[in-house]
Amino acid sequence: MARKSLVPHLFVALLLVAPATVFAVDAGDNAAITPIEGETAGAVMETAPPGSEEPVSPPLEPDFGEDPFREEVPLPHLADPLEPLNRALFVFNDKAYFWVMKPVAQGYAFVVPELARISVRNFFRNITMPIRFVNNLLQGKIRNSGVELLRFLINTTGGIGGLFDPAKDDFSLEPRNEDLGQTLGKYGLGHGFYLVLPLLGPSSLRDTVGQTGDFFLNPVNYVDDSGVVIGAKVLNAENEVSLSIGEYEDLKKSAIDSYVAVRDAYSQYREKKVKE
Repeated sequence: MARKSLVPHLFVALLLVAPATVFAVDAGDNAAITPIEGETAGAVMETAPPGSEEPVSPPLEPDFGEDPFREEVPLPHLADPLEPLNRALFVFNDKAYFWVMKPVAQGYAFVVPELARISVRNFFRNITMPIRFVNNLLQGKIRNSGVELLRFLINTTGGIGGLFDPAKDDFSLEPRNEDLGQTLGKYGLGHGFYLVLPLLGPSSLRDTVGQTGDFFLNPVNYVDDSGVVIGAKVLNAENEVSLSIGEYEDLKKSAIDSYVAVRDAYSQYREKKVKE
């Protein structure tokens, strides 16, 4: 009877020992796989054991001497010795835009469809072709001058006096925009210094001289009736404002100093146009 009573006890003991052995093996494997934090930190400094074929490579360190901004192109410098006066004129132009020009342009856009306003823009760009034609010639861009002349002929005839732009739409002849300010810059004349012109906006000494020269190339200025000339220029200005409402507002919203933002944007834009 004593021999029979031992069998159940041995069976229970085996059931208890087997799971404990499995848990111990699993725990041992996990302990071997997962190193202690202190050991991981210390292992970085350990050297390869003797006879090891693969030496332990040191950790890579970040190169703090690398300049992430080394490829950035510096902004073109535009001197601004008249900044107090320019800021006053900038405020004047800003108020004129929001109080007069923008409301008039919004009313004009409400009455005149966008396609008609684009035709007005095409008309004024077509009749000012001599400015682009002559300045392309002065810069030695003979092909561009020919393109401008061809565009004028096509748009004046097929575009009903320049109201449409079949030269661009049908023949892929893009306008070659050049002015005397760009021509002077092409021959190495710098901006001089920054200027804000009343109602006309940002400019520079060089570009102001260029606008004066382009004045004599604009056929509108040769109309005998001064009222017609003023009316045409007001229409052109308001038409352009109606087609670009929101651009100036977005620039002001994204800028800490809107005066500096406009000045820098103008400097970069003119620098790009001169290099084209």
